[in-house]
Amino acid sequence: MNLDQAREELARLSALLGQANRDYHGADTPTLSDAEFDRLKRRNAEIEARFPKQKRDDSPSEMVGSAPADGFGKITHRVAMLSLGNAFEDDDVLAFDDRICKYLGQPRGAVSYTAEPKIDGLSLSIRYEKGEMVSAATRGDGETGEDVTANARTISDIPQRIPMAPAVLEVRGEVYMSHADFEVLNARILEENKALEAAGKKVKTVFANPRNAAAGSLRQLDVRVTKERPLQFFAYAWGELSEPLGSTQMEAISRLGGFGFTINDLTQICDTPEAMITHYRRIEAQRATLGYDIDGVVYKVNDLALQGRLGFRSTTPRWAIAHKFPAELAWTKLEAIDIQVGRTGALSPVARLAPVTVGGVVVSNATLHNEDYIAGRDSKGGVIREGKDIREGDWVQVYRAGDVIPKVADVDLSKRSDAAQRYVFSETCPICGSPAVREEGDAVRYCTGGMICAAQATEKLKHFVARKAFDIEGLGAKQIEMFYDDPDLAIREPADIFTLQTRDRQNLNKLKNRKGWGDQSASNLFAAIDEKRKIGFARALFSLGIRHIGESAAKDLALHFMSWEALATAAETARPAALAWRAADLAEERERLLAQKEGRRARVKESRDAAMAKCDVGIAAKSVWAELIGIDGIGAAVGLSLTDAFANPEERAAIDRLVQELDIERPAPPRQESPVAGKTVVFTGSLEKMTRAEAKARAESLGAKVAGSVSKKTDLLIAGPGAGSKATKAAEMGIETVDEDGWLALIDGL
Repeated sequence: MNLDQAREELARLSALLGQANRDYHGADTPTLSDAEFDRLKRRNAEIEARFPKQKRDDSPSEMVGSAPADGFGKITHRVAMLSLGNAFEDDDVLAFDDRICKYLGQPRGAVSYTAEPKIDGLSLSIRYEKGEMVSAATRGDGETGEDVTANARTISDIPQRIPMAPAVLEVRGEVYMSHADFEVLNARILEENKALEAAGKKVKTVFANPRNAAAGSLRQLDVRVTKERPLQFFAYAWGELSEPLGSTQMEAISRLGGFGFTINDLTQICDTPEAMITHYRRIEAQRATLGYDIDGVVYKVNDLALQGRLGFRSTTPRWAIAHKFPAELAWTKLEAIDIQVGRTGALSPVARLAPVTVGGVVVSNATLHNEDYIAGRDSKGGVIREGKDIREGDWVQVYRAGDVIPKVADVDLSKRSDAAQRYVFSETCPICGSPAVREEGDAVRYCTGGMICAAQATEKLKHFVARKAFDIEGLGAKQIEMFYDDPDLAIREPADIFTLQTRDRQNLNKLKNRKGWGDQSASNLFAAIDEKRKIGFARALFSLGIRHIGESAAKDLALHFMSWEALATAAETARPAALAWRAADLAEERERLLAQKEGRRARVKESRDAAMAKCDVGIAAKSVWAELIGIDGIGAAVGLSLTDAFANPEERAAIDRLVQELDIERPAPPRQESPVAGKTVVFTGSLEKMTRAEAKARAESLGAKVAGSVSKKTDLLIAGPGAGSKATKAAEMGIETVDEDGWLALIDGL
């Protein structure tokens, strides 16, 4: 990095971290995870250390919190409320102790520390004069905070009067919300939202985590809202004092407890850094059972005289540090394993967890993938997690993959109960009781119940009305659940949606008399349903939710067969060949596994040819099957799913009933004369003159195939502002790249 690059990067980091600070401390709506914030702050510090003259006046390394928000009065802290330095590894803790001892001229092991949980809440400073509470302020920017005195008086953990207190006493600590209270609060908001939604009013936003809930509740301009929220307070520090509270940190904290404040009973004195790390591990192991959020452990020099000698840097005390937990990892108890059934019939195991915060989000569920994963095996039979299986009652380590899907990473066998039983995966559907089969070579079990399975039926219906499918205004997932069990207006299959109005008339217009419905809303729904009777071929096919047939496959099939009748005929004709192919696939898998076991090379082609030869398949079936799986973008998996759907009597009957209600439009044939006809194009970055969906549709209408990633098959990359790795890869592969204007010029007039 050169001087100009350092200057630009420091400016970028200053703006980014400054906004993140305002979002977190000022608006209670964090936009960066703690891990990402810490990473960027470390990067800023590293660049400043290398280029000290480029340090900015608004450097993130000098920031503490954010400016107080408008709407509140301001209170200037007599003693600044500083932030803490961070430790992320054990070596950072050892280095902290080394710095302390070196600064004080003491040998290693001569300084003792307190170690306490780092509460993930909102910092608050409460001032008492002559035993009376006179003010309460948030941290703000460290120098000036928001006056939340009236709100703080509603918190039962905060005494209004302290008869034995010093003449001046500023108590500092953290306002937080317990997990149980957080769940109750969000449940109440969701219940209130039902009434608001029914009345056509704007619904309230549920809180992402207890920290946001606590901060948002304390910083209410209407104190009555704060009073209704179950806030709590841990005391752990002080500001201005008219007399000392003790000679050590531990004595002072105990004195605060004597004044009536709640202090954390996990606070402990540690005589060595090794003892600090041991206590850190102990607290980390209890994290999921505490009932409130913590994001690390804070170490403080215990001797207050030594604290005084050590003093402060510009924004942090030298005598304290926060040892942060890995942001995306947490240990918690797996309370149960449930099986969910999806629209394709896939049985998906889900871990029900004791709630724990991971990466700023409260996690109570995690995916367990499939029965092999639970047993400690991967999809190929290899060992994962050192072969440790997962059982109900286990203590498991949870992480968030890509900040989205919680997953189980590890199991603590030392905490496993002797009574814990190995999990036996169900061979029947937990919803309808139909056999759940697992085909050879497949990692997933599937319910064979089809549309008789309520779980599959409702999930298929939700998919059917989704935005990229029929997208019927006023008929979403909630309404599907309502109608599914309706005694008079049941929607059990897609065709039922289009007979809803007729059935409603036969039942004397009962819908308008239901709770949450009226003449207008019922009329609007019926009109929206009628509007969708005419629909494109590809969209109608995608909406059925057939396994493996997504948007792209549906478009490829529609463009090849051009009519619904041709597609149905092809699926019927190819069925015998599809079954032969499946048998060949199973034979191939058996041959591969046997060869692997015997340490020889698999005779795959021989096994497939042998399996196909045993099947009496006509020439027409073989020909149509070859045509089907030969379509660009369509393979055997899609072909098998399509022929399965049209061969299943119940599913085929439901499809036919739906088709009778629809006007399925033939797709417009792609233009053959366009400059992009037959080419594969990829869009990346931001498009400023059209939406991504519009650009994709336009390209496809001109005969191009739109792909999501760059590969050898890519002919053209359209790169807008912010293009990243795709543009780099395209350049490395010599793929033609144009910007949005270049793309529009290429297709101009078409």
